[in-house]
Amino acid sequence: MPDDSFHVFDTTLRDGAQREGVNLTVADKLSVAKLLDEFGVRFIEGGWPGASPKDTEFFQRAARELTLEHAQLSAFGATRRAGVRAADDPQVAALRDSGAPVVTLVAKSDVRHVERALRTTGEENLAMIADTVAHLHEHGRRVFLDCEHFFDGYVHDPGYALGVVRAAADAGADVVVLCDTNGGMLPADVTRIVGEVAAATGARLGIHAQDDTGCAVANTLAAVDAGATHVQCTANGYGERVGNANLFTVVGALALKQGRDVLPEGCLPRMTRVSQAVAEIVNISPATHQPYVGVSAFAHKAGLHASAIKVDPDLYQHIDPVLVGNDMRMLVSDMAGRASIELKAKELGFDLSGDRELLGRLVDRVKDLELSGYSFEAADASLELLVREELGSPVRYFDTESWRVIAERRGAGGSPGAAASEATVKLQVKGERVIATAEGNGPVNALDRALRSAMEGVYTALAGLELTDYKVRILEGNSGTGAVTRILVTFGDGRGEWTTVGVGENVIDASWIALKDAMAYGLLRQGYPQEPASAA
Repeated sequence: MPDDSFHVFDTTLRDGAQREGVNLTVADKLSVAKLLDEFGVRFIEGGWPGASPKDTEFFQRAARELTLEHAQLSAFGATRRAGVRAADDPQVAALRDSGAPVVTLVAKSDVRHVERALRTTGEENLAMIADTVAHLHEHGRRVFLDCEHFFDGYVHDPGYALGVVRAAADAGADVVVLCDTNGGMLPADVTRIVGEVAAATGARLGIHAQDDTGCAVANTLAAVDAGATHVQCTANGYGERVGNANLFTVVGALALKQGRDVLPEGCLPRMTRVSQAVAEIVNISPATHQPYVGVSAFAHKAGLHASAIKVDPDLYQHIDPVLVGNDMRMLVSDMAGRASIELKAKELGFDLSGDRELLGRLVDRVKDLELSGYSFEAADASLELLVREELGSPVRYFDTESWRVIAERRGAGGSPGAAASEATVKLQVKGERVIATAEGNGPVNALDRALRSAMEGVYTALAGLELTDYKVRILEGNSGTGAVTRILVTFGDGRGEWTTVGVGENVIDASWIALKDAMAYGLLRQGYPQEPASAA
């Protein structure tokens, strides 16, 4: 059994997904869950089954597709409705039947919200909490209770807020989480209130802090200092309004500043890679100045810092960046990437530590590619293809001679019609020149179909490869429609998914790069022997 003395609880898939502009697909949520499990969090809150069809599907697919090494999934939902037994409430049944071993319930702990929002009495709210917790506990679920608006409620009526904590704990809740829902608390107040609640109730306490005062991380650490042993965070601080306590900053402080064993051994160096991979999946540029994991977190300009760092890097760094999978960078002589690339390559099955020359070449290539806009943090397949190429075993099942896409809008009698695209590809496949043309509902779809058509007679497994996700990001710059574009495409074959990346000033060209690499990687996964065509 894993150590249960301290919980790192991640709620990126629920609370983090409430960030403006974030819209995660079920496939996205599964990918993020895998990354969080790799990072070693103890619990992953997957969403609200029964209230959201997407979240219901997530738990169904997670039961079939996710094999978690470190984490347990938690289903989120509300206590029963007023006047209805928990055993008869369909929302409670959806939580019970989700398959998640843990259920996180949200309940009102501010009596003003009970009376004005729930439109019920304080006594009935306490009964709703106790009944729902007891019901789920009796059905073998581990129950955490999120006390919504706890700190504001405690300031207004401490007696009622404490009654909520006692009702949950007495009914069998393992952890009662004190939520700063409005994000308005300051660390000193959090320390005082958490300490008072712990002394008055004896319950196991957790903390959920929003960042509206910029104090979510500080408030979380203050709660831990006061006795909380369960922290709820989101990757990169994603969340509603200005966000939540940042998972990586909180874990970095607990592990490296307080010496707490909050993650399984060997997981902390994955921090930077996981942070950036999650950012790519949610399609938000990674925060360059984020503590611990930002690309600028250990960057130093020339001058006094540079001369001191030549003597001892620790003189100007609060930790060794390798501890969190990051790198020191000298901005006049960029050194970024070595540790992260070596670590990721090892995860992909390539031990590069014994060949410094090879690793140096790979770092230089990745550095040059990243300078032009590439990012491999969420594109493992592209990185593996690059590693194989540097190892002298490039993955080549076909060579590209040329491709072309025509987009047009078709209509009759001058009336507007549907837009359509036609793509033609010319390839060398096993020494033969192949030309194929296909139509699609867009240029990328047309290229996908043409590429399959050109090779499906030789590589029959292509029929089983499915394009499951396509992301476009216009990289920062002042070129308007001529700006550099990064494309991420994700394919699946029924056994797993993989992602490749392409970059270019032409969105179709960038898409082609990612598409052809994804096809090649898919054929590699299928075990086809490599018999590439003659060089184009």
